[in-house]
Amino acid sequence: MRAGVSPDSVPAADALLITSELVTNAIRHGGGITHFHAALADDALHLAVSDPNPDHPSAHPTAHGRPGGYGWPLIQLLAERVDITPLPDGGKTITAIQRLKTADPT
Repeated sequence: MRAGVSPDSVPAADALLITSELVTNAIRHGGGITHFHAALADDALHLAVSDPNPDHPSAHPTAHGRPGGYGWPLIQLLAERVDITPLPDGGKTITAIQRLKTADPT
């Protein structure tokens, strides 16, 4: 893998989950994806997903047996940093940074 991380490692699985949740939330709650960007820098994955909805995400308990409500808390738990930036057109960009390598203990 280009980032030097095995595709079957925990950091790779976390990166896939963060990406999936950001994209799913933009589609389900944000009115669709207006921008997507992923880049590797400083041993971390930098993700940016934009949507036209200005509302910030929030954790919602599962309602009446309907699945869901766990994506935003998972993103916050797994990502090293999460930022929400309002856009001039009324939408928002959510940027998440997830470290792909752990610090060398030596």
